[in-house]
Amino acid sequence: MIHLKNKEEIELMRKSALLVSKTLGLMAQMLEPGITTLEMDKKAEEFIRDNGGEPGFLGMYDFPNTLCMSPNEQVVHGFPNKNPLKEGDIISIDCGVKMNGFYGDHAYTFAVGEVKPEIEKLLKITKESLYLGVEECKAGNRIGDIGFAIQNHAEKHGYGVVRELVGHGLGRKMHESPEVPNYGKRGRGAKLKEGMVLAIEPMINLGGRSIKQLADGWSIVTADGRYSAHFEHDVAIVDSKPELLSTFDYVEEALKKKGALLV
Repeated sequence: MIHLKNKEEIELMRKSALLVSKTLGLMAQMLEPGITTLEMDKKAEEFIRDNGGEPGFLGMYDFPNTLCMSPNEQVVHGFPNKNPLKEGDIISIDCGVKMNGFYGDHAYTFAVGEVKPEIEKLLKITKESLYLGVEECKAGNRIGDIGFAIQNHAEKHGYGVVRELVGHGLGRKMHESPEVPNYGKRGRGAKLKEGMVLAIEPMINLGGRSIKQLADGWSIVTADGRYSAHFEHDVAIVDSKPELLSTFDYVEEALKKKGALLV
């Protein structure tokens, strides 16, 4: 069942989404070669709790951390660990928050120091595909319109679009109906309606679209070992149009201050 939200509920969801956005901004400030993802995870949990939220991922399906931290060929669902990040790495940081009974869920893929031009392009195109998907979130459109926009842009540049993992509805539960694939055909799938809130999250591979799961039962990696990028926004359909509840402003402000790569 698809749960439509009224404007008051959407405003509560905006607060949850913005706390995720601010947490990702803090991660942008901390990110540098030599830091460990476990250090960042602990700081994220403290920040979320200090600001009146609960880590949305911690304990969900027995996940042991606040953040999903997925470097390089890891697509999503990676565990924070004690391995220092290195110059030239990229890392997807996916964060969830529960506050006022509603979830926010939001992700950004960062460059660690300088990365190769082909990796910078992957980040840029994946981020662009996210916004193209968001533009399709209009009342009367279909789920397939979102997936088509993302897939068309990514595949035009020769990238693989992950099929097995998808975006989703968002609300009082982290994962609600409908599923939102990052591929599809225009005019297919559930009709988009006023009050829907969706987490749109393209997962785009530098090489082929195939993935596999590691023995830890969580981490998803590219089958060919090439890098993957992941960006995610929370979007509500308000007055028949897409309205972002999350923002990359905090991330981009932090990256600009550091002189870090901004795609």
